[in-house]
Amino acid sequence: MFPPEMDDATVARLAKATFTLFAVRYGLKFLSFVYKLFFRPGMNLKKKYGGWAIVTGCTDGIGKAFCEELAKKGVPLLLISRTESKLEALASELEDKTEVKYLAVDFSNATKAKWAEVQKTIEALDVGMLFNNVGVSYPHAQYLHELDDETVRQLITVNVDCTTKMTKFVLPGMVSRRGGAIINIGSGAATVLPSDPLYSVYAGTKGYVDQFSKSLSVEYAKYNIDVQVQAPLFVVSKMSKIRRASITVPTPRAYARAGLASIGHEVRVSPFWTHTIIWAIIASMPVALMDGIRIGMTTKIRKRALAKKNKKK
Repeated sequence: MFPPEMDDATVARLAKATFTLFAVRYGLKFLSFVYKLFFRPGMNLKKKYGGWAIVTGCTDGIGKAFCEELAKKGVPLLLISRTESKLEALASELEDKTEVKYLAVDFSNATKAKWAEVQKTIEALDVGMLFNNVGVSYPHAQYLHELDDETVRQLITVNVDCTTKMTKFVLPGMVSRRGGAIINIGSGAATVLPSDPLYSVYAGTKGYVDQFSKSLSVEYAKYNIDVQVQAPLFVVSKMSKIRRASITVPTPRAYARAGLASIGHEVRVSPFWTHTIIWAIIASMPVALMDGIRIGMTTKIRKRALAKKNKKK
């Protein structure tokens, strides 16, 4: 309420000034949002970070697309994934564009000897970028008490332990050369959505990746090491079980291009443009409403999966 001694003209001027300030403030925010989504150029990753790029989980989906896009930029690659035949095929595709090495690792069951081999391989290279892309999810939406122990173990081992170990292996070299980038692939389940019921362990492991990345970005800022967590929503992939792209579900190649363009900027990002918009919309909605929408979606996913299983019996 305005003081009684203010005349109408003063009140009008004050109201106009307040509206103008509001419009300028949010107008600039909107322009900044549009610039980041559509016009901000990506960095020259090879020039900025140098050295080799390591990509885990690289023979399918987003990981493979990252490799293909990095190879186009002439960045030498160390490919790490489970299936050696797929690694050989991918290396053959990329070796005319850049130098390629590969190492077969089953991240869900890697022995101490295999981890020692991974560490030794990394220490022999000048690593400029690490893409912690390997990850596992549920077979389908399930309540926690329905999950078998092996599935829980694999979720924690691959999504948490492997991300942590790979990061720890590359950090000494990056600290020594005072530069590098670590890109951890999280999930909208932990970063964009307020909750992800019936995928609770998966969301929890990706929540670890989110907080781990944010904390490391501060911890290693003085060494010029950029740590970023990327939180995609749905992308065409085996994990999502979505085969057809749409405006809200990009192909791995479209996602990878957006993901590479975001490196060196925000610490937390959902880089594909429609995912960024969806994130903004979800953030403005009441948590209880989003929780209700999500539990409805995942309950339907569970019912369809169970019906499909019963048909096979």
